[in-house]
Amino acid sequence: MNKRLKFVLGGSAIVVAILYLIVTGMTGSTSYYLTVAEAANAGTAARTTAVRVKGKVREGSSQWDPRALRLSFALADDRQEIPVLYHGVIPDLFAEGREIIVEGRLSPTGLVAESLLASCPSKYEPEGSAAAHLPP
Repeated sequence: MNKRLKFVLGGSAIVVAILYLIVTGMTGSTSYYLTVAEAANAGTAARTTAVRVKGKVREGSSQWDPRALRLSFALADDRQEIPVLYHGVIPDLFAEGREIIVEGRLSPTGLVAESLLASCPSKYEPEGSAAAHLPP
C-alpha cells in the first residue's frame, strides 16, 4: 500500500469517527416535550416512561410546603391543565404564570415531577409589551 492510500483511509476513519460522535451526542441531548393537552390525553403506555411537559403554571394553583420541600401546582396550556407534584428545591425563576418544562412521570393523578426547568421570562415577552419597557 502506498502512503497516499494509507493517508486517505486513515483520514476517512477519523472523519467517520467524528461524525459518529457528533450524531450520538446530538441524539442524547435533544429531547421532545409534550404539550399539556398531549400529556393529559396520553395513554397508560406513557406512564411507564419519563416525559417532559411544557406549559404555564396556572395563577393561584401553587401550594408550597417548605418543611417537606413539596410543591403542587397546575400546569396549563390554552386547552387543558394537569396537576403536578414535585419534591425538592424550587428553581429561582419558578413563578405562577411563567412557562416551565416539567420532567417526570405521568401517574393516574397527574404528573410526578423529578425536575423543573424554568426560563428567563424576558425571552417570552413580545418586543412591544409593557414588560419590555421596564428599567433593568
